[in-house]
Amino acid sequence: MDYHKLSKELSYVLRHAPWSAGLELDEEGWVRTDHLIEALRERKEWVQLQEGDLQAIIDAIPKKRHELAAGKIRAIYGHSVPDQIAREPKKPPSVLYHGTSPGLLTLIMEQGLKPMARQNVHLSIEAATAWNVGRRKDKKPVLLRIDAERAWRDGVAFYEGDEVVWLADFIPAAYVLIEEEK
Repeated sequence: MDYHKLSKELSYVLRHAPWSAGLELDEEGWVRTDHLIEALRERKEWVQLQEGDLQAIIDAIPKKRHELAAGKIRAIYGHSVPDQIAREPKKPPSVLYHGTSPGLLTLIMEQGLKPMARQNVHLSIEAATAWNVGRRKDKKPVLLRIDAERAWRDGVAFYEGDEVVWLADFIPAAYVLIEEEK
């Protein structure tokens, strides 16, 4: 079984279009694994899919995008479904990073970081990861440094995505600094 391809399929269904597989996410983004497996088995490519395959892709793919618990599965972050996924706010690391294209810099510095087509702004604890994300948008991205500690103290909600990714509903421009390339 092609776990990379299955991971992409799961991300699409669980982040963006659960209805494409006849599924509905609960308020925290979970769906029963047996319902997911049954829905995916209707597609020729996944007719042999087993619950063990779901755990295997979670273990095999280095970037943790999904989690399993109590007979359910969900995408950890990256949602664009219309209903907001409920998350528990958590104190972030003192500094977080976001990579973006230079063409968006003026808008961000005026209006802050917005989630755009996703439910949340994606941030990283590592500058290198943010640079890599920014390179998906532009060959010469801009690295933004987020004063997450001050933002948190001032009431901005943050949510832990995984060990590297943090999420926020919105980051006001007052907490965004341009990080000089080293």
